[in-house]
Amino acid sequence: MNPVRDVCVIGLGLIGGSLLRAAHSIGRTTFGATTSEADADAASRAGFDVTTQVEAALSKAAERDAMIVLAVPLPAVEEVLRTVSRVAGHCVLTDVTSVKGPVLDSVRRRAPYAKFVGGHPMAGTANSGWKASNPALFGGAAWVLGVEHDTDLTAWAEVAQLVLDVGAHVVPLPADSHDETVARISHLPHIFAAILATIGAQGGPLAMSLAAGSYTDGTRVAGSSPALVRAMTEGNRDALLPIVDEALGRLGAARGSLASTGGLAVTVNAGHEGAQAFAAGKDAERAGVRVSLSAPDARDGLIALGERGGRITAIEGDIAIGEVS
Repeated sequence: MNPVRDVCVIGLGLIGGSLLRAAHSIGRTTFGATTSEADADAASRAGFDVTTQVEAALSKAAERDAMIVLAVPLPAVEEVLRTVSRVAGHCVLTDVTSVKGPVLDSVRRRAPYAKFVGGHPMAGTANSGWKASNPALFGGAAWVLGVEHDTDLTAWAEVAQLVLDVGAHVVPLPADSHDETVARISHLPHIFAAILATIGAQGGPLAMSLAAGSYTDGTRVAGSSPALVRAMTEGNRDALLPIVDEALGRLGAARGSLASTGGLAVTVNAGHEGAQAFAAGKDAERAGVRVSLSAPDARDGLIALGERGGRITAIEGDIAIGEVS
């Protein structure tokens, strides 16, 4: 039986704040820190144990052998990890950053003795800060948990249990698979939304007065914090560049077809088929899968499940129970 650890969240914006609230709501002892005085004040007024002193919170985590969750933007990870290494270097450590490879590299350099499990909840809104946090944010969401050749599976199971307890399901993946995939389904859409919003705005008052559903849907995430969008897209540069090239190739083909034949059938039909595949995937029947976390090939089994689009829905002892289409 894995211990039920206290949870220390560093960074109390949308994701960190929501996790602090959600962990508290399921009965975990929680505390945290943020360098934002406004967020710290708001969280304190809401009754949560928070401080603006990151080192103090991490020292408390070390004393209590708590699970530490890094919920800071990617550019701040290195600095926080230096403090983690100095005062809480042997704790179970996870994160909620939207890029996994760079964080994994930083942990291996800065906090090599931490029991690290990289994480990324696929949940959020265009709003940010503690004021946007919501304990129900993770209900039904996919939450990637990193599985590498050296991942401590006991720590992995502990983090997975927290994720399951706050209402999400676990998708086990290595960092490189995660980063290539989110470049396609998250980071490229942010770039497209920014471009669409820019082009629309350049149409002036008339364009803005006529803009309706398709413009609203296509530009929604352009309302996200520019600093956060830059951190996730620039931080995933290596994986994102070939996906941008792929998108440019398709745009070029669409432009060529429109200029030469006046038709966009190939582009529009392919997009329609992609949207249908997405919708069908949500409703697909799934088969049950069980992975023994004590088996010699447990890491391979978890990765195989995740890369097939599967998910873990429960942890019972050393058995991860999941499902896959």
